[in-house]
Amino acid sequence: MSGAAGGPVRDGPVWLVGAGNMGGAMLRGWIAAGRDPRTIVVIDPGAADMPAGVLALPAPPPDGAAPAVLVLAVKPQLLDRVAPALAPMLAAETLLVSILAGVEIASLKARFAAPETIVRCMPNLPAAIGRGVTALYSPRLTRDVREVATGLVAPLGDVEWIDEEGLFDAVTALSGCGPAFLFRFVEAMAAAGEELGLPADQAARLALATVAGSATMAAGADEPPATLADRVASPGGSTREGLNVLDADGAIMALMRRTLAASARRNAELAAAAR
Repeated sequence: MSGAAGGPVRDGPVWLVGAGNMGGAMLRGWIAAGRDPRTIVVIDPGAADMPAGVLALPAPPPDGAAPAVLVLAVKPQLLDRVAPALAPMLAAETLLVSILAGVEIASLKARFAAPETIVRCMPNLPAAIGRGVTALYSPRLTRDVREVATGLVAPLGDVEWIDEEGLFDAVTALSGCGPAFLFRFVEAMAAAGEELGLPADQAARLALATVAGSATMAAGADEPPATLADRVASPGGSTREGLNVLDADGAIMALMRRTLAASARRNAELAAAAR
């Protein structure tokens, strides 16, 4: 791997600290994209069912070279539990990548003094299948840092660099939490179909296939989603009647604003707790 702000990021392993939902999704995404599992060390006392070749340890190795990259993927509330054991193991050249929601660069630097470069990272769950989106931010963004960090997450899907750290609460609420909101929407569509008389399993299949196909179509379209919705909805037709319910008094827009605002507020609370 090539340079970071304080010098070259040395060849060496990637340490993944935490292999839960998001850390595990990143790990599966790396392996699926062809990363050599022997270059990955998972540090997680609860790690199980690791891909073949990945070294899993309950704690940082007591000796050996510092990692080239450390990906911090534990729950934000566990930061002060894991930091004391990890911090002495890191070098100035280690690139520290944190996916901890709400935990700011300054809070990370207070706990990890050695690394000269810290990157905040917010992937989402589809990273496990290479269809995720990952937002990145670093206050010390050199070309080399950008290349290393982008290369780390590019196999997981789309990559978006954020210009201001203050926008990370919004990014986390939108793309980081967004898959859960969409899954809930699919569930609600299926339940509504079942109430109209469809068998539950068939309603679930129809809802999931409809969302999957529509998302693929929207991603490849030249028009915005609002235009696509209007193209489906003929005047006086059944689609228009349904859209009238969603659009009445801005109902769906208001619902999503409240949903994302609640997530963003929680991110801000986590940031305050980590300070």
